[in-house]
Amino acid sequence: MEVPAVRTEDLGKSYGRTQALVELSMEVAKGEVVGFLGPNGAGKTTTLRLLIGSIRPTTGKAEIFGLDARSDAVLAHRRLSYLAGECNLWPSLTGAETLSLFEQLAGRTDRRYRDELVERFALDPSKKVRTYSKGNKQKVALIAALMARSDLLILDEPTSGLDPLLEREFRNCIFEAKENGQSVLLSSHMLSEVEALCDRVGMLNRGRLIDFTSLKEMRQLTSRNVEVTFNSTPPDLSKVQGVGSVGVSGNSAHFTFRGRTAELLDLLANFQPESLLIREPSLEELFLELYDDSSVGKG
Repeated sequence: MEVPAVRTEDLGKSYGRTQALVELSMEVAKGEVVGFLGPNGAGKTTTLRLLIGSIRPTTGKAEIFGLDARSDAVLAHRRLSYLAGECNLWPSLTGAETLSLFEQLAGRTDRRYRDELVERFALDPSKKVRTYSKGNKQKVALIAALMARSDLLILDEPTSGLDPLLEREFRNCIFEAKENGQSVLLSSHMLSEVEALCDRVGMLNRGRLIDFTSLKEMRQLTSRNVEVTFNSTPPDLSKVQGVGSVGVSGNSAHFTFRGRTAELLDLLANFQPESLLIREPSLEELFLELYDDSSVGKG
C-alpha cells in the first residue's frame, strides 16, 4: 500500500483556551490536489504550519510520506516545498540572488524549470527585492516553491497579489505538477481557484473540519435547483424527502432537492416528465450552505 503524501490523525492545536485546530484526520494521496477553504481563523494556516513542523501539535500527529512532521522534520522537508501566506524576503538581495539562496537552502532545484518559471511569471530577477511590488514578491516565492519540483507542495494563499493572467499561469503549473505525480495541498480564499484545481476540498470552520470530499460528492449532498415540466398538473412533491421550496406554474414545478441525483431521477420517472433541468450548485453556493449548516447551534 502506497504511503500517503500527508496523513493526520486527531491533529489539534490549542493556545491556552483557544482551539485553533480540533482533531483533524485526513490523507492526501500521491498526485492529488487538495484544497482547504474557510474564513479567517478557521485553522487553515495552523494546519499547514503543523504539517511543516514549525509549531508543535497539542494533540494527535501529522506525517509527511510516513515521516513525523515534527520529529523527522529535516527528512520530511527534503520532499516538500512550502509557500507561506505572508512571505518576508531579503530586501537587499535581487530576485535572482533570492532564488539562488532558496536553492542552496533546499539543496536541489531544476534550473531549467526555474528559468522557465521566471519567464512565465514575467519576473525581472535583476531588481532588488525592496523595489518589488507585493505581486512581484509573490512571484519570487512561488517560483522558489515550484522550482524544486518537490514531491509535495504546501501552499498558503499562493496567488495573493497576482493579477488574473498570472493566476491562470499558476493554475497551469499546478496541473503540470499533478501530471508529474506531485501532491499539492493549498489553502485559498478564492473559490474559483479551488474549484478549478482540486480533486478534493476540505472545509474548515472554527478549527474543525466540517467536510472533506470531492466536489462531485459534495454537490450530491447539498441542494440543487430543479425545474421539471409534466404533460399535466404536477404531482405534489412537497412531502417528498429532500424536496423543499416547491413552486408550481402551470404544468411546471421548480424546487430544491438535497440528496443523490439517482434518487431524484427514480422519483420523477414515476410521473413521466416531459423536460427536466437540474442546476448543480457552484462551489460558492456549497461553501455558503455548508457554513450556514455548521453554524447552527454554535452561537
